[in-house]
Amino acid sequence: MSYSITLMVVAFGGALGAVSRFQITNWFSVWFGTNFPYATLAVNVGGSLVMGLLMAALTQGSLISPHWRPLIGVGFLGALTTFSTFSFDTLILFTQGEWLKAGLNIILNVALCLIAVAVGYFLLIKTQ
Repeated sequence: MSYSITLMVVAFGGALGAVSRFQITNWFSVWFGTNFPYATLAVNVGGSLVMGLLMAALTQGSLISPHWRPLIGVGFLGALTTFSTFSFDTLILFTQGEWLKAGLNIILNVALCLIAVAVGYFLLIKTQ
């Protein structure tokens, strides 16, 4: 795949990821309210799971073509999962004096995303 086509693939994946992120944020705000950054946590954990699955599939070479990585791994997941948003959400909680919520947000995002990426990766590695 040429470099210019790869850029377009990444941009397309990014557009899909950004729209998905926007919609997920709207849904979570309606379902759970806005007193905790549930949507950010959900996209970070879910995106980490998908990244683990993708990287396992690419490592194995039998389930998915490497050409999918720019679309899914860089574009879609890059726009969907947002540790910059996680960082800002946590900063806001700290500045509002919500130390417990801020700490919980850090622990849950880091721990659950590490677990999710490992689960996604090892689900496919173990099945081959």
